[in-house]
Amino acid sequence: MKILLVEDDFSLAEVLTEALNDYGYVVDVAIDGEKGWYQATEDNYGIILLDWMLPKLDGITVCKRLRETSYTVPILMMTARDGSTDKVMGLDAGADDYVVKPIDLAELLARIRALLRRGPSTMMPVLTWGDIQLNPSNHEVFYQKQEINLTPKEFSLLELFLRSGRQVLSRRMILNQLWDFEDQPEEEAVKAHIKLLRRKFSLAGVPTDPIKTIRGIGYCLKKLN
Repeated sequence: MKILLVEDDFSLAEVLTEALNDYGYVVDVAIDGEKGWYQATEDNYGIILLDWMLPKLDGITVCKRLRETSYTVPILMMTARDGSTDKVMGLDAGADDYVVKPIDLAELLARIRALLRRGPSTMMPVLTWGDIQLNPSNHEVFYQKQEINLTPKEFSLLELFLRSGRQVLSRRMILNQLWDFEDQPEEEAVKAHIKLLRRKFSLAGVPTDPIKTIRGIGYCLKKLN
């Protein structure tokens, strides 16, 4: 999952980027509002973490401009302003949620997961790997014209791989992405779910296993020929 972090505090941006990387997220950083606006409109992100006080364009203005263009990616506003009036301003500008600085990492991760589960309000683009297609809007997976019936966890696992591209995901990263902290199983559960997912691909006639195992490190999508 790719995140755009719009934050002009270099130290905080570095800390958040490192922490989010550890949990399997790919992070792009913009250091002012203008760059944040540009990157948001030029690339595909799963969520935007947007600081309120920014050079050139403040977070409220960036948020409003994005929503005026029917931009549907979830936006999480970050600010030291914790008054109820400030929260209302952020939400009225189009933010989906609000977190107060100093950032509590556990809370931030929980809010990110909640927004990603909610997703954008409009139809989301179909994700593909070769002839495998995953539709996040209706939770359907097809190989060519044949539907592959997946459990909710298998679906989430495949979606994670498709959104991560060829980024290598460790078992711990996958656990952090797909399970809540208090409900996480052992890492062997990841291996078991990947085995079941591969079996369903095989039964559907997928000629090449899309998931590559990198021993001692994790998993990623194989490169398409």
